[in-house]
Amino acid sequence: MEPLSALDAAFLEIEDEDPSAALAIASVAVAEGPPPPQEEFVAAYSALLPSIPRYRQRVRHVPLDLGPPLWVDDADFDPRRHFQRVAAAAPGDEAALCELVGMIMSERLDRGRPLWECWVIEGLENDRWAVVSKLHHCLADGVSGVTLHDLFFHDAPPAPAPQPPAEPEPSLLALLGMSLRQQLATGPFGELRTVARGLADPRTFARWASDAARGLAALASALIPVTPSSLSGPIGRRRHYELAQADLPTVAGIAKAFDATVNDVVLAAISGALREVLLDRGEEPAADSVRALVPVNVRSGPSALDNQVSLMLPLLPVDVADPALRLVSVHRRLAGLKDRKEAEAGAAVTTAAGHGPFAPVAWAIRAAAKLPQRNIVTVTTNVPGPRHKLSMLGREIVALHPYVPIALRLRTGVAILTYQDKLSFGITTDADSAPKTRLLAETIEHELAALAGAAAHRG
Repeated sequence: MEPLSALDAAFLEIEDEDPSAALAIASVAVAEGPPPPQEEFVAAYSALLPSIPRYRQRVRHVPLDLGPPLWVDDADFDPRRHFQRVAAAAPGDEAALCELVGMIMSERLDRGRPLWECWVIEGLENDRWAVVSKLHHCLADGVSGVTLHDLFFHDAPPAPAPQPPAEPEPSLLALLGMSLRQQLATGPFGELRTVARGLADPRTFARWASDAARGLAALASALIPVTPSSLSGPIGRRRHYELAQADLPTVAGIAKAFDATVNDVVLAAISGALREVLLDRGEEPAADSVRALVPVNVRSGPSALDNQVSLMLPLLPVDVADPALRLVSVHRRLAGLKDRKEAEAGAAVTTAAGHGPFAPVAWAIRAAAKLPQRNIVTVTTNVPGPRHKLSMLGREIVALHPYVPIALRLRTGVAILTYQDKLSFGITTDADSAPKTRLLAETIEHELAALAGAAAHRG
């Protein structure tokens, strides 16, 4: 048994309190055909599962929130229950693929099983097929989820590890005992040890405290509600999914020309797309119309399968009409938040939550999830993917697309994933309140083209 971190558990708590949320992340791998028989695919995939203990474990909650939820072995685990196969509607084009992905991701994962599914979509045009790898956000973030591609989509996958026998289902008393031991190991006494180490090096401790205070001040500014717009509000259970695509060298060239980053460029393109949506709806894009949640990877070493992210909360410049000026504005805003240590403060908050009793943390998350938040409008996450070629059972993976979930009145989310020299935008919207998802995708591509032209003139 292993406890979930406070951040991992937060995704479960939010899903429990928000009936519209289905908090799974996913990747969509498009492969050259023909698709393998289902039995062959399941056997090849299942042979690698012993390398991923979480894929054979389910979540158990501790009574009365006396500790965080625990990962326990699923004594009845049968990998075949986690595989599905479906055919895309003719002609099997990108629209047909996106429709199926939206349907698949609209459904919650079964909490009584390990929290993942694998869907094969056959019947795509040009004799292609796709694999939708779906797993709950409590299990992984985008960065750690990407590491699974090298395991499952590889010419010569690593030799599977022997599968250990499942541990017996723990009793309620065992769950409580495990939680108590964990609280003693990493609770307030662990926090005191951290403070003691800091006092042994006062200069470093003072710098850390100063950075934390500056970062918390930056996060506090994000508590101010944004100007209301149709981009946020109540959402339903159904999801739409669309794709926009770009060449990574072109985007990197834009970033170099403007002395910015690739992340700055994609956020500027998304800002322009959200501006266009507001204008299309007859709404005025205000300077404070859109605050985005931008996850920040805080790992210092190899990626484990978990959540190790903080966040930045920039206001996107949807009020700026010129694409080049919008990129400059995005760059300056993100640089300012980095200088103010906003991401470090967010990481400190989640770390501190893990050192205290779990019950107040769980209650606070549930209470916040019930309130109609008006501070954040969208989530945008950019994850570096594999630069090398992937394959599955001898079939080359020709495209790799991301999926990010939405909840808590966020009607739009955009995930960006690189694969080889391509960059894919996976756009998630609420099907009931954001009908023109394709407009977002098309405008992102138009914005990048405009920025490429502006970059050429600067060169």
